[in-house]
Amino acid sequence: MKNVDDLIDSAADLAERGLSKGEIADELNVSRDTATWLVERSDTPTTPSRSGDEQTSSGDVHVDWSAIGRDSKRMGYVAKALADLLAKHGEDVDLTIGIEKAGGPIAALVAHELETDLGTYTPAKHQWEEGDIDDLGGTFSRNFAAIRGRECYIVDDTITSGTTMRETIEAVRNKGGEPLACVVLADKQGVDEVKGVPVYSLLQVISVGPEE
Repeated sequence: MKNVDDLIDSAADLAERGLSKGEIADELNVSRDTATWLVERSDTPTTPSRSGDEQTSSGDVHVDWSAIGRDSKRMGYVAKALADLLAKHGEDVDLTIGIEKAGGPIAALVAHELETDLGTYTPAKHQWEEGDIDDLGGTFSRNFAAIRGRECYIVDDTITSGTTMRETIEAVRNKGGEPLACVVLADKQGVDEVKGVPVYSLLQVISVGPEE
């Protein structure tokens, strides 16, 4: 996607297909506030955007990593890099948790590199449409490995606000597990840790500009 108009069109298409705003936020790698803005904007005439301008009026930054995601070989290379960031934590960890949707495929490749079991977590935002997201809860898939009190890594594609990562860490701990580290492709917050768990990223995408 080259500009905001492309994002608006994508948000409209996803909304028409019945995705919740939380799922739209996940698909477009933007915050929930930005997803809401994009969907609302799709109902009004759009104005031309400057080519390459990928920042919405909410101040969010869109990260498009589809050039990696559409090619399994490139994904494999990236998984090696992500696994290398986690390697400093030793060889005792035997579980990698992927945050659905995008974090799942990445976590599978990272788990292969690290020779761990694979689990997946679907965050509450996938159910979120309007109202208080705190009233919702995420779920671990029974089709993959269970926590069973084990130490684990957590893998996702991006950190936008940090809400999903915090939720996942809490969910793992509520199951008796202990997250030792988190890893993402891109971090839009520039965080070093979330709830006491170190966070590693291949890229930190920080919005820089004059204060309004």
